[in-house]
Amino acid sequence: MKNNLQPLFDVLLVEDEPADAHLIKMSFKENQVPCKLHHVYDGIEAMAFLQRQGDVYADAPRPDLILLDLNMPRMNGREFLAKIKTESTLTNIPVIVLTTSDIERDVASTYSLGANSYITKPMDVEQFIEVVRQIEGYWFNVVRLPAKVEK
Repeated sequence: MKNNLQPLFDVLLVEDEPADAHLIKMSFKENQVPCKLHHVYDGIEAMAFLQRQGDVYADAPRPDLILLDLNMPRMNGREFLAKIKTESTLTNIPVIVLTTSDIERDVASTYSLGANSYITKPMDVEQFIEVVRQIEGYWFNVVRLPAKVEK
């Protein structure tokens, strides 16, 4: 379901590594994912975005989906996930953990904190683009996402 007129979905990318963020953005563009991708660098910035704090985020949209890295400065992915999954206005936003870690305890701990998916980032660019294509296919074409409820 491609839409050339306007993005159908808002996606919040929480990623501190510029190269990984660029690769994710490029993959979304390459796959023509029908969304507006919003990028922040850590959990603190992501919370400010979600809570529409300050002039920068006053008009931030509520994302339909969050792509979350685990290892970030200030507030890491686990801390961010724990925080949003306990806030009633944010808990129903699906979160995909997209990280380089393939350690089993990271997988288990993020699911126990409420992650909806855990994906280990491929190192190969073509594989990475394919992973994004599969994310789009599943999350935007198969799954029914919750309706946006503005606070």
